[in-house]
Amino acid sequence: MSVAPSRPEPVPADSHHMIQVRGARENNLADVSLDLPKRRLTVFTGVSGSGKSSLVFGTIAAESQRLINETYTAFVQSFMPSLGRPDVDALHNLSAAIVVDQERMGAASRSTVGTATDAYTMLRIVFSRLGTPHIGTSSAFSFNTAEGMCPECEGIGQVSQIDIDQLVDRDRSLNDGAITAPGFAVGAWYWQIMAQSGLYAPDVPLKEFTPAEWEDFLHKPATKIKVGSNNITYEGLVTKVQRVHLSKDREAMQSHIRAFVDRAVVFTDCPACDGTRLNAAALSSTVGGLSIAQCSAMQISDLAEFVHRIGDDSVAPLLTTLRHTLDSLVEIGLGYLSLDRTSSTLSGGEAQRVKMVRHLGSSLTDVTYVFDEPTTGLHPHDIQRMNSLLLRLRDKGNTVLVVEHKPEVIAIADHVVDLGPGAGSAGGHICYSGDLAGLRASDTLTGRHLGHRARLRETVRPPRGQLTIERADLHNLKDVSAEIPLGVLTAVTGVAGSGKSSLIHGYLAGRDGVVVASQTPIRGSRRSNPATYTGLLGPIRTAFAKANGVKAALFSANSEGACSHCNGLGLVYTDLAMMAGVASLCEQCEGKRFTPEVLTYTLRGKNISEVLTMSVAEARAFFPSGQARVILDRLSDVGLSYLRLGQPLNTLSGGERQRLKLAIHMAEKSAIYVLDEPTTGLHLADVDQLLALLDRLVDDGNTVIVIEHHQAVMAHADWLIDLGPRGGHDGGQVVFTGTPAELVATGDTLTAQHLRRYVQADEG
Repeated sequence: MSVAPSRPEPVPADSHHMIQVRGARENNLADVSLDLPKRRLTVFTGVSGSGKSSLVFGTIAAESQRLINETYTAFVQSFMPSLGRPDVDALHNLSAAIVVDQERMGAASRSTVGTATDAYTMLRIVFSRLGTPHIGTSSAFSFNTAEGMCPECEGIGQVSQIDIDQLVDRDRSLNDGAITAPGFAVGAWYWQIMAQSGLYAPDVPLKEFTPAEWEDFLHKPATKIKVGSNNITYEGLVTKVQRVHLSKDREAMQSHIRAFVDRAVVFTDCPACDGTRLNAAALSSTVGGLSIAQCSAMQISDLAEFVHRIGDDSVAPLLTTLRHTLDSLVEIGLGYLSLDRTSSTLSGGEAQRVKMVRHLGSSLTDVTYVFDEPTTGLHPHDIQRMNSLLLRLRDKGNTVLVVEHKPEVIAIADHVVDLGPGAGSAGGHICYSGDLAGLRASDTLTGRHLGHRARLRETVRPPRGQLTIERADLHNLKDVSAEIPLGVLTAVTGVAGSGKSSLIHGYLAGRDGVVVASQTPIRGSRRSNPATYTGLLGPIRTAFAKANGVKAALFSANSEGACSHCNGLGLVYTDLAMMAGVASLCEQCEGKRFTPEVLTYTLRGKNISEVLTMSVAEARAFFPSGQARVILDRLSDVGLSYLRLGQPLNTLSGGERQRLKLAIHMAEKSAIYVLDEPTTGLHLADVDQLLALLDRLVDDGNTVIVIEHHQAVMAHADWLIDLGPRGGHDGGQVVFTGTPAELVATGDTLTAQHLRRYVQADEG
């Protein structure tokens, strides 16, 4: 483990060494002014919704980005998203900001860990120079170019096959509804074309079709046929399904179509290239006995060792850079990944760390780096590594701004800014700005909680049975069998890459009664908000309709009451072909989303737009009883009382999305809840509230399984399942099962060491 570098020299009082923020009012910021030292590490703390992101991302980073864009010519700017100026009086001494966030990396199947870090590009050049036989330039090894890609799968590495039995019931005839795919019900237009095509009999069971009829039924390409006196285009069922359903982006599909496609389409490794994406020539060239595909499939920690053994002066500078990149990936705790891992399969924390590696190798200095909870998804063992990387970025002469809740990261800060005191309208103030010692001494919520420890449970709850997982071998799992107790709180722990998600998501999701509340984005989230997503809008609309003697549909911004200019979005989106679209406030409704007529109807003195701008806490006071209050109470229980009812879901963080999904599922009785790092984005003080909520779910008869690194959750659990011993091929085994007290007393795993230290700090 690397030792943290010594503290840098104190910042001179000269104002040029400070980023000066004056009068920031973005979102809930209450006219905030402060100075931040440059070339130092500043950590921003505060409860969820206190204004940290509004200050760091919405004000400082956004203005830096906008000022850089303004330096381009008007012609270039016309192709760029026009960034609105943040609501702030003045910002002085900004430097170029690089935001390293947790947004999942491009969903494109062509982006991999290797392409995202440039490691694969460097490897291609090494193979083009040293590979035998020599087959050409580096592009001959690229699965994104015509000369390198496998011609069969066009460089994707997978081919999709349709499971015919998900489309049809072979025992039935067309007239009896043999086609089970959506859109082909008996009497539907597509069905009529097929039934009247004359290519096969509509009253004969499909299993009795001749091979020629079966081929016409399934695979016939678009052909003009005569039905009666009309010329109509006929296509086989599979041809039609591929054109109508499979060519669409999965995210754009309606949910029932998406479910059908997920059932009917089976992806398999391309038989021509074995999933390597490359053509035969690229696979034939080797360095040290390995092809480039074998190098890409290796665990990065093994590949780093292999590359260190290649010695050739002709590519020495390139090898130095490649080794540095691979070593950084190992150091940051991603050594268990491989370069051929598709970017879209990385978790938010993994994606952020992959992006970080690019910046570690950069020659830029005097840049402002902005991080959003860089420890998400990290075991306490890996947080020390992350800390040393943050300090290394600082010591290169950069300003590092980090939004973070973990005490281990707050401990290495040169400067801490604490926002609060509460969330939403109760937040947005600077509660403290200064060094760590001052924060500890301050009477702020964060200062009081820095030394706070959750205790081990005095008595653990007895299980009511168990869920069994047998011989699990997904990804790096090594034939794992595990029993998960029912009716208790189980924490699944282990370092990043040890196999936690593979075990739980791979073998529990989809079972009866299992509810997975994940942090993934919510579909249609530009139009949806907490009120529509939780079903809260229903009782609110009914209350407005009753009070005013009009119909409820008027009070939906997705229905009759919507402003016609912006279709009820409140914003007008201008799509720019080359860049991200730009949103501007709708001038007609001023962002209120409804027609002027609808806004004349009130409920207890408030119109529908005013109710939707309320926070959950304000709405609970406004709706003291009834179905609306039940849903609002659930939102409050999961710690979302500061969210506005009408806030678009695409503005929520991963942790907030997970807690919103949990609030919806809480209505279900006796479920098995699976939560993935529910402490993401939670302040130390909020973690206690989360633990109380998890306890209540268990006491109400549910089973709760959390994948979690936070020691407070581990200490509070009834049962622990620890995976490891390390990540990647050094993981994939259950290294401990039992109570937290047993782990602390007798365990020798990495988790045991850290939990022991955590619990003893409380006793000491």
